[in-house]
Amino acid sequence: MKRIFLILAVCLGTFMATLDISIVNVALPAIGSDLQANMSMLQWVIDAYALCLSALILSVGPMSDRYGRKKVWLTGIVIFTLGSAVCAFSISTQMLITGRVIQGIAAAALIPGALSIITQSFTNDIERIRIIGIWSAVSALSLIIGPILGGFLVDSFNWTTIFLINIPIGLLTLLLGWLGIQESADPDKAALDPVGQCLSIVALGGLTFALIEAGEQGWGSYITLSGLVISAVASVGFVWVEHRVEKPLLPIFLFKKNPFFFQYNMASFALGFATYSNVFFIALFLQKGQGWGAFEAGIRMAPEFIAMAIFSFSFGKLSRYLSVRNLMIFGFILIALSSLLLTRVNAQTAYLPIALVLFILGAGMGMSTPAIGALVMASIEKSYSGIASAVMNALRQTGMTLGIALLGTLMTHRAIDQLLQDDRLSAILSTQEIERLIQNSSVMPSTFIEQITRSAFVSGFNLAMFGGAIAIIATLCLMMKNRQAS
Repeated sequence: MKRIFLILAVCLGTFMATLDISIVNVALPAIGSDLQANMSMLQWVIDAYALCLSALILSVGPMSDRYGRKKVWLTGIVIFTLGSAVCAFSISTQMLITGRVIQGIAAAALIPGALSIITQSFTNDIERIRIIGIWSAVSALSLIIGPILGGFLVDSFNWTTIFLINIPIGLLTLLLGWLGIQESADPDKAALDPVGQCLSIVALGGLTFALIEAGEQGWGSYITLSGLVISAVASVGFVWVEHRVEKPLLPIFLFKKNPFFFQYNMASFALGFATYSNVFFIALFLQKGQGWGAFEAGIRMAPEFIAMAIFSFSFGKLSRYLSVRNLMIFGFILIALSSLLLTRVNAQTAYLPIALVLFILGAGMGMSTPAIGALVMASIEKSYSGIASAVMNALRQTGMTLGIALLGTLMTHRAIDQLLQDDRLSAILSTQEIERLIQNSSVMPSTFIEQITRSAFVSGFNLAMFGGAIAIIATLCLMMKNRQAS
């Protein structure tokens, strides 16, 4: 019975943390309209969560190893539930982003903690792979339910309800975790590196800030350049510290010990950059590019996540016929193909071909996500499971953070450039008014302007999808090269 409680608890915790990624995306236009938030602020609503998750995940993993995986994970559940309450009662964008920061801090304990707890609790390789597949499938299920549930709640009530639902889920997860999870720790393997942690936060935060602000301020602005310089200096300092501290935050020795550990973690980064970030872009494309409401957009996003759930649940069976590494490579091929196909859609594209492409994308994610998790955990000693899980998830979330920041800025710039090149629009609107058409989520002043703006927004979406495809293709080339070298 305890094992059942354990599986339910880690799956619910992951479900809750992942749900808040997909469920928030379909609510972005409503949030923007209600709180008067521009495109960069909407990027921060997503990236505040992802940034804290990716920046703190490296510290929370070793803390779990040192102080107890159960204790740290349950604390994360409590903090996440409180952060959800802050988001639900937000009356300004700043308050909402603060709540998202609290949620992100807590999620840093939940997502990698779940994989570490599974690894410690299930010693049989076949059983562990099956549970990892179930855990990944639940993550996919939350992505399926998120857009549909979020769209329903936004259209039927208001956007605050998407955060209120986390409170009962959090309380149930806390109870199941307390009853089912057995405490485990490896204090001798743990590393607490406060200087490295601070430098990593500054480096990632500075880079994310610069990439997002570039969308509104421009690449050559003082604000953007300052963020890039701060990030560069902090990154150099971080590397210097990690090479000298006794127990580094980023365990470089693991990368040197097994070259495949580096390769699989780079794959995790690319997966976050190209696919976990695309929930943000696809939700906006369906609403701002094709004009669907929140609920309709959520329904239309479902094929991606249904496919991801199907292939995640089937991961254990698929691994009997194909190696885990080949499953990852095949998944990446499907992701690259579908991303390239998404560069061809427009505001008038029928739903059926979009649904088919989203299904292919989800199939690739469903194969590659659990495959990367299994490969990373198999490439290191069991005692380093907490650290390895933290590194893998940190890089994936960092990829998502930077994907939304960079690709979102490229999308905004492409859309604005296309609008500025339209002589019909420039004849009746100023440059500032044209930029606000993309930056703001307000109702368009006329059908004519709305159609032009949708076309420009879709052009920006196409560019973002192309950037994701390039990241996946580059990672595939890296894996092929290393395979030949080995």
